[in-house]
Amino acid sequence: MADTVSVIPTSVLRNLSDKLYEKRKNAALEVEGIVKQLASSGDHEKISAVINSLTTEFTYSPQANHRKGGLIGLAAATVGLTYEAAQYLEQIVPPVLKSFSDQDNRVRYYACEALYNIAKVVRGDFIIFFNQIFDALCKLSTDSDANVQSAAHLLDRLVKDIVTESDQFSIEEFIPLLRERMNVLNPYVRQFLVGWITVLDSVPDIDMLGFLPDFLDGLFNMLSDSSHEIRQQADSALSEFLQEIKNSPSVDYCRMAKILVQRAASPDEFTRLTAITWIYEFVKLGGDQLVPYYADILGAILPCISDKEEKIRVVARETNEELRAIKVDPAEAYNMGAILSIARRQLGSEWEATRIEALHWISALLNRHRTEVLSFLNDIFDTLLKALSDSSDEVVLLVLDIHACIAQDPLHFRQLVVFLVHNFRVDHNLLERRGALIIRRLCVLLDAERVYRELSTILEGEADLDFACIMVQALNLILLTSSELSDLRKLLKQSLVNAAGKDLFVSLYASWCHSTMAIISLCLLAQQSAAFKILQTRLKTVPSYSFNGDQLNRASSGNPHSQILHHSGSQITEDGDINQENGNLQNGINFASRLQQFEQMQQQHRMSQVQSRNSSTSL
Repeated sequence: MADTVSVIPTSVLRNLSDKLYEKRKNAALEVEGIVKQLASSGDHEKISAVINSLTTEFTYSPQANHRKGGLIGLAAATVGLTYEAAQYLEQIVPPVLKSFSDQDNRVRYYACEALYNIAKVVRGDFIIFFNQIFDALCKLSTDSDANVQSAAHLLDRLVKDIVTESDQFSIEEFIPLLRERMNVLNPYVRQFLVGWITVLDSVPDIDMLGFLPDFLDGLFNMLSDSSHEIRQQADSALSEFLQEIKNSPSVDYCRMAKILVQRAASPDEFTRLTAITWIYEFVKLGGDQLVPYYADILGAILPCISDKEEKIRVVARETNEELRAIKVDPAEAYNMGAILSIARRQLGSEWEATRIEALHWISALLNRHRTEVLSFLNDIFDTLLKALSDSSDEVVLLVLDIHACIAQDPLHFRQLVVFLVHNFRVDHNLLERRGALIIRRLCVLLDAERVYRELSTILEGEADLDFACIMVQALNLILLTSSELSDLRKLLKQSLVNAAGKDLFVSLYASWCHSTMAIISLCLLAQQSAAFKILQTRLKTVPSYSFNGDQLNRASSGNPHSQILHHSGSQITEDGDINQENGNLQNGINFASRLQQFEQMQQQHRMSQVQSRNSSTSL
């Protein structure tokens, strides 16, 4: 290795480390001239010796002035080498980069100045050091010294110019570093990163859109930054990328969809709005690509439908409608179970609007893919049943619509009615508040006669006699007053002349026996005056705590059939006696048997009341 002193005079080396800037500057100019002569003569060995000496004896020196001189000297040597500098970059650039982390702020400043001058000479040839330079600049963006920051900004602009004109830049090698740095929270670093993303995206030959999933989450994270400027820059970059997505024939929607779903639940309002806006565009543009992520997207949309911010609610509703309008074959990676699971989970939302839309989804899927939905019925049926107790009338009506659709199958119909009776039994307030609404709606959706027959069958064997009485009274009131049951009333009025009416009367009679008032109302409604007269006579023997005689007299006084009636050869006197001309049969109804059935049921009620009183007394 050539002796440095024989190449560079001792006086030059001494001035290169002088504390005065002017002496160091003049010494650097002499180094530049010496290196230029060596380059012209092709003496590469001496050139390497000079660079090595500047590195080891100056830039790595413990003396700050030596380090400053070494940095100026390396930049001067590069200028002297001009076109030949590229082959010496492996010696020149690393010590300069190392100086970016020097404890002395003036050394860091001179490092920025040195690399700036080196870059001006070699231009695109130093791209091989881009990641290291980028990382160094990223750290310098947070430097505490204003002069260092200013010098770093100048260097940053030059590097950007070089990268945009270079054909050697590798975006693939750069993205991992960018992805790592996107997690930094420092506002200066964030500005630095967004600036680079914007510049690189403006270069036609660099496909930043293809790598957007790698740094998209970082950009969204910046939307909630405390600095308005950073939020604005991030939003601007995201808007530009979204526009590119709209114009691009090939986009990786799937990876980005995962990020957007998470960001749609952000506590930051602006982030939620931006995320849900992107999801809306993705649903319109993504098509089949997003099928595997429909459940996740739905999980993001439904809560936003009830967002406190109106803009978010509006976009979420539009997105929801777009998504639900898409017709997809369940065989095409359409995860029906996952979508139903999301809808079921959102039925527990505290927000009515979200619960309503969750039910609309279940209803839509049930109408389109009934077989597939019913295969997951065990996963959602209990939740749907519990939703009948929801505080919202609209939710309850929608749930009933779904139950009615499911109950087209006899087994599910029976399950529904059994559960309803159970719920009414354990929650009398539900019966009082919602009983009429639920029963009337089911009668419209599932046929009133079918509903009432099933309820009667269940209540006939009800063990809780007090509840059975209350339930029958409620059903009786609905039967007598609801417009939805007008056809059922007409059918009952024909029970003396119509086999279907007789069948219905007999079916209801069994459970109506739980309530004396209900059974009288049923007989009067069915125009069964023979049955009423028999009951009137027998009820005179019922104890006062079981039935009020004044009520019976009031009921009978208004009865248009209180006179002696003639049906099928039988006569009923005012005292309720029956002439046995036709075996106590009226249109095939054995009233004697019906009376016995009533008396047996009332006897059970009386025994239950006595036991209840005895139990209370003993306590």
